[in-house]
Amino acid sequence: MSQFSFNMFDHPIPRAFQNRFSTQYRCYSVSMLAGPNDRSDVEKGGKIIMPPSALDQLSRLNITYPMLFKLTNKNSDRMTHCGVLEFVADEGICYLPHWMMQNLLLEEGGLVQVESVNLMVATYSKFQPQSPDFLDITNPKAVLENALRNFACLTTGDVIAINYNEKIYELRVMETKPDKAVSIIECDMNVDFDAPLGYKEPERRYKAPEEPTEEEGDPSTWTDMDMRFRAFTGSGNRLDGKKKGIEPSPVPIDPSDIKRGIPNYEYKVGRITFIRNSRPQPRKTTEDEDSEFIAFSGEGQSLRKKGGRKP
Repeated sequence: MSQFSFNMFDHPIPRAFQNRFSTQYRCYSVSMLAGPNDRSDVEKGGKIIMPPSALDQLSRLNITYPMLFKLTNKNSDRMTHCGVLEFVADEGICYLPHWMMQNLLLEEGGLVQVESVNLMVATYSKFQPQSPDFLDITNPKAVLENALRNFACLTTGDVIAINYNEKIYELRVMETKPDKAVSIIECDMNVDFDAPLGYKEPERRYKAPEEPTEEEGDPSTWTDMDMRFRAFTGSGNRLDGKKKGIEPSPVPIDPSDIKRGIPNYEYKVGRITFIRNSRPQPRKTTEDEDSEFIAFSGEGQSLRKKGGRKP
């Protein structure tokens, strides 16, 4: 008589499914979290608050650290990724940042699917500010780097919110590498920015140089231009308080004294000309050539007189 053995568990369950955490929670915003402590720090990052039973279940599954989760709203087919901040929520409830609930199109008390995932480390990310006000920040990369310390991962297509100088700035994640969802914990990531939404380049208007009018070119009108320096044109004060003889009497300017610059008619665009000698040198005459300097051409003087000594 032959014996047959049958075991329905001959094929072991894959390890990936053994270490997978998956459950549903009703989600609420952080403002609904009961307690005396202010939890506004949750709104500044990309981490959620889960119940203590989730920590007990995760510790039994021996999942890899850091703990990262995929959040899915099955009604709207929207998903994102996040980390966990604490395990202090009531059972069956999790608390999310407001911007994360907006991305998932969730309302207060809506159901969200929470699954544990492993994400690749980020190497590159590109953001698009949702308002031109983001350009007012002096060093946007430093501000973003400081804000991303409260995030655990990024998902392409999400609109994250960062708080700076008591103002909230929204940025859309346009691109992430090497995957559409990446972990940004202890990573060396290159950051780039797209033009803000609604930003327009300022128009540069070229103004053609104005040509001088006929009045400017007429020397007879130059008498009205008082551009020459006049010394001692101010009024004086006498010690006896009298004002007689202290009125200034400026000398009128002769139109012949006003000199206009001579334009360079050989000027070419993109070329700089240095004029070394602006005044023409006077020509040398025959008298100047005769009076040229000759070394040791003077006459000597002697202390003795040529007539000799007196008897």
